[in-house]
Amino acid sequence: MDLLNTLVEKGLRRESPTREEALAVLATSDDDLLDVVSAAGKVRRHWFGRRVKLNYLVNLKSGLCPEDCSYCSQRLGSTAGILKYSWLKPDEASAAAAAGVAGGAKRVCLVASGRGPTDRDVERVGRTIEAIKEQNEGVEVCACLGLLSDGQAERLKEAGADAYNHNLNTSEGTYGEITTTHTYADRVDTVRKAHGAGLSACSGLIAGMGETDEDLVDVVFALRELDSDSVPVNFLIPFEGTPLAKEWNLTPQRCLRILAMVRFVCPDVEVRIAGGREVHLRSMQPLALNIANSIFLGDYLTSEGQAGKADLEMIADAGFTVLGAEERARRATADDGAPAGGCCAGTDGAGSCGSGAAVASEAGAAEDARPDTGAEGTVKPELRRRGAGTAEPANA
Repeated sequence: MDLLNTLVEKGLRRESPTREEALAVLATSDDDLLDVVSAAGKVRRHWFGRRVKLNYLVNLKSGLCPEDCSYCSQRLGSTAGILKYSWLKPDEASAAAAAGVAGGAKRVCLVASGRGPTDRDVERVGRTIEAIKEQNEGVEVCACLGLLSDGQAERLKEAGADAYNHNLNTSEGTYGEITTTHTYADRVDTVRKAHGAGLSACSGLIAGMGETDEDLVDVVFALRELDSDSVPVNFLIPFEGTPLAKEWNLTPQRCLRILAMVRFVCPDVEVRIAGGREVHLRSMQPLALNIANSIFLGDYLTSEGQAGKADLEMIADAGFTVLGAEERARRATADDGAPAGGCCAGTDGAGSCGSGAAVASEAGAAEDARPDTGAEGTVKPELRRRGAGTAEPANA
């Protein structure tokens, strides 16, 4: 297919496709889907090889949000039965983060619900960042605290933050249909503040909210223009109790096309499969690793993901390696004189985690709960009842 050959050539040169080419990817047929995945995979392997970066979420403050984002289970007026709690203490957050790092996560993402942090909140998160970095050598920390005021990004940077996440979520033209309590311009401003402070900018989108192909292309081109270093691609989890509870618009094939389009538009950035991958990609998750080079390990903010052990086995079975696995194995050998047990402590000849080495934590090794099936074969999300904010072990 001439289109795919052109997109691969442009991706290898870090050249942007045209809007028409990006739209054409979304319009490809199921008969062409494997060709689309293969073409996007060539671009992915050129820039990232066969490595997969693991990220781990810690929800520092859950629910109780004054914003009205229609997709969010933590929104104002949500009746979703999620966990609700105020700020975790730094040592509690650090302990939660350690579970993800032990499971192989290279980056810990600290998230708090709300419009944006107060200066006191920034100080609190700063202490949490310091605690995490003191206890976990080499880990990256990304903060996600909402809209930033002047000077806050700089203070997070001084505290040791490496990145800041603030997603654009959807196109500028339709943003007002999703959220009314802040604007698309407010989000762009926060991403720019983070970049200006020297933080790596992490900004992505949510697919499946009823948007058009044009909306998806608009937001991805906007992310390229903002020079986001990582682009999380979320697939809407339609939580009961939120305005978008009935928006079951995605198929695994649609999700793969969206990921491929993002890869072609942003060829050399970290494309992360984020929330909703288990619900919408389902058995095609391993195929998506040929396009994206990053995933979240274990659970999300308010919903459960598949078991951490299953994530690691999926990566290994698909022929990929976990970023940082060899480095962790060397450190374990240097510290103890022999490879330690646990995830990625021992590697095969290619340096990948085999299923025997893919043991994350006690909780991660537990049997993954089988999700309920909803209307029309959709998989109903399971609300998180473990990890941060609970007395139960984390899934990592």
